[in-house]
Amino acid sequence: MTENSSSAALPIRFEAPSPVRAAAFALFLGFFLWSLVGAGISISDLISGLPNMGVIASEMMPPATDRFSPMLMSVLVTFQMALVGTVVGVLISVPLAVLAARNLTPHPAVYVVVRGGVSFLRTVPDLAWALFFVASVGLGPFAGTLTLIVDTIGFCARFFAENMEEVDPGPAEALSAMGARRLDVVVCGVLPGALPAIINTSLFALEKAVRSSVVLGLVGAGGIGAELAVSMEMFRYDQAAMIVLMIFVLVLGVERFSSVARARFISGDEG
Repeated sequence: MTENSSSAALPIRFEAPSPVRAAAFALFLGFFLWSLVGAGISISDLISGLPNMGVIASEMMPPATDRFSPMLMSVLVTFQMALVGTVVGVLISVPLAVLAARNLTPHPAVYVVVRGGVSFLRTVPDLAWALFFVASVGLGPFAGTLTLIVDTIGFCARFFAENMEEVDPGPAEALSAMGARRLDVVVCGVLPGALPAIINTSLFALEKAVRSSVVLGLVGAGGIGAELAVSMEMFRYDQAAMIVLMIFVLVLGVERFSSVARARFISGDEG
């Protein structure tokens, strides 16, 4: 076989796009460039702001420890908000997921209504819910906890429902054929198969809630975020640095716990 024939057999490395794909890419590129203008991207402003960043960074060092105890209590409140919001949200999400799963919902209308409600909870931003609950029940961690419950329901109920839909239908069909009640079919035939995925999603929801609870404090929903907002408003960047370090330790600890729990429960179940 000649060298030319072997070269001709090589696959084409670049295939010319169709006119529709080329037009779509050009449209996306044009919209992206327009979005750069709308986003206010300015290299000159970034360069001129670098000295200010250096000044703020220098004022953050060393981190202040004069309010360590109140900050530590605020970190604890932040974690408590995230934990309670996640656990309550997960418990509410399970029955909602049963109603929102195609293979378990009692009626198509129930499926549409529950799916729509869950989508609405997920669509509204956390800060909007926080402002709503702060105006309703007042400042403090209770408003933040309510926000995290709603946010967890919007996050978990959808994934729980999809996990239940993907479960092997064999055990549920066998129980139904034996005359088992719908509740027994769900508890004994569906939930055991979906449990590893539900645990995995719940752990991710806890990580998400910890991060969200920090931001919620900035609008008066309690926790360490309120301490961070006060420190920044008073130009106490050294205190802000200590708060950021404490938040980092909290998030890192939760992520580590989540990884260990995920490996123990999920890998153990699969094994």
